[in-house]
Amino acid sequence: MKLFTNTVSAVIEAIDEIFNRNRYADKVIERILKSNPKWGARDRGFIAESAYEMVRWWRLLNEVSPSDDLYHLFGTYWVLQGNELPDWREFKGMDPKFILAKYDRIRERAILQSIPDWLDDMGAEQLGEKWEKEIETLNQEADVVLRVNTLKVTREQLMKRLADDGVESYAPKGYKDALVLAKRQNIFKNPAFKEGLFEIQDASSQLVAAALEVEPGMRVIDACAGSGGKSLHLAALMQNKGRILSMDVEEWKLKNTKLRARRNGISIIEPKVIEGNKTIKRLKESADRVLLDVPCSGLGVLKRNPDTKWKLTPESIKKVQSIQQEILQNYAGMVKPGGLLVYATCSILPTENQMQVEKFLASPNGKNFELVEDQKVLAQESGYDGFYIAKIKRKIN
Repeated sequence: MKLFTNTVSAVIEAIDEIFNRNRYADKVIERILKSNPKWGARDRGFIAESAYEMVRWWRLLNEVSPSDDLYHLFGTYWVLQGNELPDWREFKGMDPKFILAKYDRIRERAILQSIPDWLDDMGAEQLGEKWEKEIETLNQEADVVLRVNTLKVTREQLMKRLADDGVESYAPKGYKDALVLAKRQNIFKNPAFKEGLFEIQDASSQLVAAALEVEPGMRVIDACAGSGGKSLHLAALMQNKGRILSMDVEEWKLKNTKLRARRNGISIIEPKVIEGNKTIKRLKESADRVLLDVPCSGLGVLKRNPDTKWKLTPESIKKVQSIQQEILQNYAGMVKPGGLLVYATCSILPTENQMQVEKFLASPNGKNFELVEDQKVLAQESGYDGFYIAKIKRKIN
């Protein structure tokens, strides 16, 4: 594949912003792609894929690159992909044989899998023999998964509609509302998206709303709604009948929920800002179902957010665990007696998952709840994101 100076320069700019200015990879790449409308699909794909892959393999690239110069790091990435370097002055002094020989000598898992030492230690301690395969799987590129908006279209109808537009997809087993694209592409420009026929949502993430066992007419609270992806799924499962309170501490996220609901043809979602504990107390025992899709380390979604591993620290994970338990303790009271609570994370660490549920159930606030079942979804087993989903029932007094 031939390299072009303008697209390589765009990748270098992205990497500089992500690592030297500590910005989020998805926002940086989105901005850079918007900066030049003349780039075609192939150029845009090259820029996005190269930048994400360099972020994914950042530690490994730094280990085998002849220097920390950003062009040398790109050149190292290019060589490790099995490509030849062009005769550019930016790549002067780079010897592909030296790079490959240095790579072949590496034996440490943390370097080969391009993760911090502390994360390798934590993963091995908590997942044991499953850790090596899990981090290897999480270092692979994520599939593009759609969730069909069943309020407007069936899965078969959407598959045909996309095929007519030249977009091939398939229906994965065990995920009744999911379609996986056969090839990565910018699906947001497809008219079917603008018509609200689908959302982008990983297959594992789609298991969360299903676990709530909602029915039309129910009162449901999505207490950590973010931009509303799971609220939208819940509304579809409820056939747009009942009421969903989509709550978050960030008002701007809820505004996004409103826009998405309109596009999806959904009228039962009511966004509500959490202004403090008073907001939660007023909703005591008011919901048939409560979803707590809590803040987490995000280690289960490294496929799509590879920069997460460079932003996390052991301290930040401890802090988020404290927030998780606080949410469980304070928000569980919104469930009616006999109702269901679902606790979910996109993490693979037991300390964020089953251990948090166990701690809650052993506490005074948890004495009226019981664990019905939980799912520990590992990427190596599902092929999709890593997730944890616990279904907890409030006892009838």
